[in-house]
Order: sequence, then structure tokens, then C-alpha cells
Amino acid sequence: MDRTAGTADATTGLTTGATTVMTTPDGLTVRPALADELEAAGLAVRDAYAADGFAAEGGYLETLADARSRARDATVAVAVAADGTVLGSVTFALPGSRWAELSRPGEAEFRALGVTPAARGRGVGLALTQWCLAEARRLGATRLVLCSLDRMHAAHRLYGRLGFTRRPDLDWAPEPGVNLLAFSRDL
Repeated sequence: MDRTAGTADATTGLTTGATTVMTTPDGLTVRPALADELEAAGLAVRDAYAADGFAAEGGYLETLADARSRARDATVAVAVAADGTVLGSVTFALPGSRWAELSRPGEAEFRALGVTPAARGRGVGLALTQWCLAEARRLGATRLVLCSLDRMHAAHRLYGRLGFTRRPDLDWAPEPGVNLLAFSRDL
């Protein structure tokens, strides 16, 4: 893992600037998406949600596919195979971003984590979550938070294995029938 320092931001109380780049032993690299990877990043998340039957209503699949829009106000990170193929993506946001739903000053948040159906079972989701933890630490966050659809049981198991705990006090529903469960991990 290569970490680079940044500078303090008066609004969020966190460090800004350079970013974390991680490489796994099997050659998977997780880092912020390059401009020409944003379409593939969005499609990876959209396809992951669609394959599991999530977000089929209300146009949310289109929102997930639009990684370019998320990248304006947050960091869209990608997991890239050794051959350059985008295998998954996650959106990492700080308080005040329109993509931050739960985080408070001093915290960081991630959302819209998805792994292409063909790449599942290869540790891509794990690597993306570990990248979020490393990036939050690098920025000086004291906690990493997220919310996840109540039916995303595989993701909930992963978060539990990584030391996240349920935060029912932060659960919410953006619309009827869409129940989001909150998780956090102190850093």
C-alpha cells in the first residue's frame, strides 16, 4: 500500500489532497478512478445492483451508473485487474458532500460499492472496503460510516468481518420500502 500525505481542510477537519493506492498480492489495484474509467466504474456498480435485484425501481440504477456525477463531489475508487479491467467501484465521501448521507465532521463515509458479477468471489469487495478504511485513516477520520440496503446480507457479513458494527440509531428510509441499515467502525 502506498500512502501519501495531504493538507488539512478547515470545513471537514480532515486531511485533503493525495490519495491511497493499494495493491493486493494477486495484482488487484484499488485507487481513485481515472477520468476514462468512470463509465466502467458506474457500470460495474449498476450491474452489481441489477444482478441482485436491488434498485430496480425509481431510476436508482441510472444514478449508480453515473459515476462521473459522483466524482464531482466525492472520490470514486476502482478495483482494477492487472490487465486494466475495472472489476468494482465504491464512492467515498466526506461530510458536506451531497453523497454523504450519515457522516458527521471528523468522519468519512462510503456508499455505492459494487463488484461486477463476473468478478465476485475474488476479494474485490473486501479490497474496496479496505481501501475506504485506509483512505479514511489517511484523512484523519475518527470513524467510517455507511448504510446498506437491508437485503444486502453478503455485504453485511463482510462489514462485520472487518469490524463494522450495526448502528440502528442511524438507520433510515429514503422512500417507503427502501430500508437502509447503518454501520460504523471507529478508526
